[in-house]
Amino acid sequence: MTQLSEIYNTRILELSANIARAQRLEDADGTATAHSKLCGSTVTVDLKLDGDRVTAFGQTVKACLLGQAAASVMGRNIVGSCALELREIGGIMRRMLKEHGPPPAGRWADLAVLEPVRDYKARHASTLLVFDAVEAALAKAEARQTASLGAGA
Repeated sequence: MTQLSEIYNTRILELSANIARAQRLEDADGTATAHSKLCGSTVTVDLKLDGDRVTAFGQTVKACLLGQAAASVMGRNIVGSCALELREIGGIMRRMLKEHGPPPAGRWADLAVLEPVRDYKARHASTLLVFDAVEAALAKAEARQTASLGAGA
C-alpha cells in the first residue's frame, strides 16, 4: 500500500501552491460547484465556450492539497480543450483512482502525480472535484448554447 508521504510529495506541494486561473469569470457560459461532504472541500469553476472549445476558465478552490493539485493541472491545460477531451480526462482520472487504470498522458500527464491516491478511497472525492465541476459547467454551457440556438429558430 502507498504511504501517505508518497501522496503528499514535493510535486503535489508545487502544484497546489501554484493554482492556475484562480479567479472567477464574470461572463461565464457555464458555472458549477462540486463539494465533498467527506472532507468539506469545494471547487467552483466558470468557463466560456466557443463551439465546444473552452476559451476562458476561472476557478476558486477551497480544497485539500490533492484537490488543489488537480485544479492546478486543470487550470494550466483546460483553455483550448474541447468538451469531449475534458470528459475523457475526467473518466481516465476516475478509472485511475477507482479501477487501477493508467494515468493520463500527453499534456495531462502531470495528473499522474495523483496516482498514489488510488489506495486512499477517502481522498478520491476531493481529488476528483475539479473534474466533476468542469463536467457540470460544460453541461450548463452546452444547454445554454442549445437554448440560444432554439430561440433563434
